[in-house]
Amino acid sequence: MSAYSSVLKSPGVARIIAAQLTARFPSGMLSLAVLLHVQFVHHNYGSAGLVLGAASVGQAVAGPLTSRLMGRLGMRPVLTLTLLVCAATVVLIALLPMSVPATMAVALLMGLANPPVQPAVRTIYPKLVNSQLLTPLFSLDASAQEIIWIAGPVVITFISAQVSTVLGLLVCAAIMLGGGAWFIASPELGRVRIPRSKRRFGVVLTRPTVLLSTIVGFLLIGACSSVEAGVVANFQGADGSTHGIESGIVLAVWSLGSLTGGFAFGHVPIGPWALARRMLLMLVGVAVAAIWMNVWWLIGWLVVSGAGIAPALAAMFAMTSASVKFSDTAEAYGWIGTGQLVGAGLGSTIAGFFIDAHGAQGAFWVAAVFAVIGVLVPALTVRWLPDLRGRDSSPIPDTEPIPVQS
Repeated sequence: MSAYSSVLKSPGVARIIAAQLTARFPSGMLSLAVLLHVQFVHHNYGSAGLVLGAASVGQAVAGPLTSRLMGRLGMRPVLTLTLLVCAATVVLIALLPMSVPATMAVALLMGLANPPVQPAVRTIYPKLVNSQLLTPLFSLDASAQEIIWIAGPVVITFISAQVSTVLGLLVCAAIMLGGGAWFIASPELGRVRIPRSKRRFGVVLTRPTVLLSTIVGFLLIGACSSVEAGVVANFQGADGSTHGIESGIVLAVWSLGSLTGGFAFGHVPIGPWALARRMLLMLVGVAVAAIWMNVWWLIGWLVVSGAGIAPALAAMFAMTSASVKFSDTAEAYGWIGTGQLVGAGLGSTIAGFFIDAHGAQGAFWVAAVFAVIGVLVPALTVRWLPDLRGRDSSPIPDTEPIPVQS
C-alpha cells in the first residue's frame, strides 16, 4: 500500500484519476442500459446484441483514429467534440422509438464518437510520476476503474428495471457530460502535449506487445461482456422484469473481486508469464461459475474470476507503455481500447443469441471459450512479451539525431 500512497501523493494524480473515473463511469452503465432498453422495446436479446455490436464497430473504427488525432489537434478539442456527439446519440436512442436497423445506425454513430478518455489519461500518466511509480500507477488505475463496474451495474439495473429504461439511458448521458467536462477541464490536459507521431497510422501494431495486448484485451472483455449478459438474463423473468436487483449485485461483487485482485497483485513485478497466469485465474472462475446459475454459486466463483481481471489489464498497460515511444502511446492505447470494445460488442452479440437458444448458461459457455483462448495466446507467445522485473515501464523517449561537427 505504500506504493499506492506515494502515487496518490504525486501532484495532480488523485485529481486526474477521480476526473477520468467520473468521465468513464457511463462505461459501466451504457452497455447494460442499451441491452435492457432494446430488449424491453423489441422483446429479444438478439436485437439488443446487434445494437451493441453496431456500437462496438463504431468504437473499433474510432478508437485509434481519435487517439491519434489528439496528437495533431490536441486532447481537449477531440474530447469535447466526441463527448457532445456521443451524449446526443444516447439521448436519441432513449427518446425516439426506432426499428432495430435504425437503432443500430445511431448506435454506430455513438460508438464512432466514443470519447477517447482512456488513451488520453494513460498517455498523461508517465508525465505525472517518476518511473518507479509508473507500474503501481497503472495497477491503481486498473483497480480503481472497477469502481465503475461495481457501482455502474447496480445503479443502472435499479433505474432501468425499477423506474424506466429511458431514464437509465438519460442518466448515462448526464453523467457522461458532467464527468467529461470535469476531465476536459483538468489542468493536466493543458500541461501534457502528445507529440505528433512520425510513423504511419497503424504501424504501432507491428510492435508484438501492442498487438498481443490488443488481442488479449479483446478476449478478456469479450468474456466479461458475455458474463454480464448472462447474469442479467439469469435474473430476468419471462415478462422482462428483474427479480429484485440480484443481477446488479452479482456484477458488483464480481467487480469487487477484480478491485481486490488489482490491489493484491499491484506490487508484484510483471514478468513474461504474468499475463497468462492472470488470465488463467479469470478462466477458472468463469468456467466453474458456468456449472450452476445459483446466485451464491455465481457470486463465489465470479469473485475468483474477477481477481484476475484488473491484474491482467494492469499487465497489458505496463507492457505496452514500456514497448512504444511516447508519441505512439495514445494510438497504442487506442488500438488496445478498440480490441476491448470489439470484444465487448462481439461477446454481447454472441451471448445474446446463445441466451435465446440455451438460456443464461449459454452466455457463460461463450465467456469460457473467450477466456480459454485468452490464456493460450499469451502463453504461446510468451517470448515476445517484455520482462519488467527490475525495470520501469516508462515509454521509450522520442529522440532525433543531433548533428555533431567534427
